[in-house]
Amino acid sequence: MSATARAPKPINRQTFTEGLWKENPVFVMLLGLCPALAVSNTAVNALAMGVASTFVLLGSSLLISLLRDFIPKQVRIASYIIIIATFVTSVDYLIHALSLELYNELGAFIQLIVVNCAILGRAEAYASKHPVGHAVVNGIGMGGGFTLALVLVGAVREILGFGTLFGVTLFGEQFQPWSVFILPPGGFFVLSLWLVLFAYVRRRRDRKEAPHGA
Repeated sequence: MSATARAPKPINRQTFTEGLWKENPVFVMLLGLCPALAVSNTAVNALAMGVASTFVLLGSSLLISLLRDFIPKQVRIASYIIIIATFVTSVDYLIHALSLELYNELGAFIQLIVVNCAILGRAEAYASKHPVGHAVVNGIGMGGGFTLALVLVGAVREILGFGTLFGVTLFGEQFQPWSVFILPPGGFFVLSLWLVLFAYVRRRRDRKEAPHGA
């Protein structure tokens, strides 16, 4: 056995949760911002895009991890894109078959999952370097973090822009929707507020966990 061979680290809670918090694709790494802004005018659209992206992330991470020892380094990026595009095509046809209305709402952003930096970056940085179990668990966590971010942005925009949440009316007829929140400027504003809040909470948590006097 090679002297450099090492047993893989066991799967732990951090393998899953780092995508939800420490390395959240949107709120920390600032990846996938185009869909986070473009399709998050309602919580339903945000959830659908998040689930679709998670499916692609999970499937591509699984396959790339399985083939990591067989893909030549010289063509690894092109190979990753082909694998990701295969899963994107599958989810594109699936959404089209299940709901034409939702498919039209999401538009071209379903196909643009192929170039989502969060997915390609995870393939290069994690799936190609870890066993299948680790890649799958981490992929679910990263996809969950991406979905959570989209839903949080979409929920605020839908509540303020339509007065509803997942299509359910929250206020009476006297409510005056703030239409700006369903437009692009509203998306930037809501996302910026979530980024500030997320950074504030992380900073407070880091201060509590830091050794005294550090």
